[in-house]
Amino acid sequence: MTTRDDTKTTKTRLDALRVEIERRNPAQPEFHQAVHEVLDTLAPVLAARPEYAEPGLIERLCEPERQVIFRVPWQDDKGHVHVNRGFRVEFNSALGPYKGGLRFHPSVNLGIIKFLGFEQIFKNALTGLGIGGGKGGSDFDPHGRSDAEIMRFCQSFMTELYRHIGEHTDVPAGDIGVGGREIGYLFGQYRRITNRWEAGVLTGKGAGWGGSAIRPEATGYGSVLFAAAMLRERGEDLEGQTAVVSGSGNVAIYTVEKLLALGANPLTCSDSSGYVVDDKGIDVDLLKQVKEVERGRISDYAERRGASARFVPGGRVWDVPGDVALPSATQNELDENDAATLVRNGVKAVAEGANMPTTPEAVHLFQRAGVAFGPGKAANAGGVAVSALEMAQNHARTAWSPARVEEELAHIMGDIHTTCHETAERYGASGDYVTGANIAGFERVADAMLAQGVI
Repeated sequence: MTTRDDTKTTKTRLDALRVEIERRNPAQPEFHQAVHEVLDTLAPVLAARPEYAEPGLIERLCEPERQVIFRVPWQDDKGHVHVNRGFRVEFNSALGPYKGGLRFHPSVNLGIIKFLGFEQIFKNALTGLGIGGGKGGSDFDPHGRSDAEIMRFCQSFMTELYRHIGEHTDVPAGDIGVGGREIGYLFGQYRRITNRWEAGVLTGKGAGWGGSAIRPEATGYGSVLFAAAMLRERGEDLEGQTAVVSGSGNVAIYTVEKLLALGANPLTCSDSSGYVVDDKGIDVDLLKQVKEVERGRISDYAERRGASARFVPGGRVWDVPGDVALPSATQNELDENDAATLVRNGVKAVAEGANMPTTPEAVHLFQRAGVAFGPGKAANAGGVAVSALEMAQNHARTAWSPARVEEELAHIMGDIHTTCHETAERYGASGDYVTGANIAGFERVADAMLAQGVI
């Protein structure tokens, strides 16, 4: 039986570890934030199962197995040479090959990649699909670049990355700035260098050459399914609810699409220039045309939508009242002030479509207010889940129907919700999906690490 003294001693050890992690990883605030969020919830499970504390397991879990940083030189259309920095952090492979996306964005640095890779460990564990955690990317900015420039960059990036990945080692996918076009260029260069048709080395491929149905939609669809499950747990239904969505990239677009399919009314979307409020509900076909085909600004949507839509330059999308909030853009986009506004306006549930989009202060405010809060490692696991299903299809050299993949996705998201909810209950934190997700993911990884020895 766990005593208060056991829990207190465990918290003291975790506090010391927190200080040591900050010392060993200076100037990486996003990584510190991700680690702290997990460590803050582990005291009960470590007190109940002291074997997890003995072989330096937490220390090993917080240290990547491998960190690769490399130079990426490339030429623009005018012949000018640019040099970017590439990253791949292979964090933990206890459950399977490293799995996690590549992000191309000027904000990318080692700390951000480490935070994303650390989150990926637990997210991937929650899917139950036998994949480890990793992440990668570059500080390359694809915005405004031609297809030819992006191709040359991707080829240069893969010329180094190829030696570190493989279908049984590390399987990258897309993330911010890396969609089907970039995956195609990366796969082509990998095939060219290795002389192997190794379909399982990358996921997010085109449907005609090894990709899975529903992969582009999966993260957004999954976050909506998780939000719906949280509402059902409280005796409510998503149908008829209004929703505030941030972002207008892949995750946001398919979040809007799934909200509409389930009878909810998504009112907003945004980009770096501001946000749109559409009183009739976002027209997903127009949003796709503006963002996926034309690569335009969100203000273009408002101009073409008509009287029901208005563009708000700058500002905070969270000022718009809604029953459900789905942050789907980037990390730390929703702060304590935003959370207070959402609570004042009656928000019932928040599901993170992006990775760590809600600051710790905002999370705590939602929890104190009784808002159902689904952390990204649970709520946005649909993308990596379908990536793992893509790997399975590649291994069998087959392609599943969209209906089958969507059914599998719904089943996985339902299982993740149940696992998080039941784990929180088991550790005396009823309704706390953050604690449930962290402990459930941790237990699965920790058991595998214990079984495999100190490596």
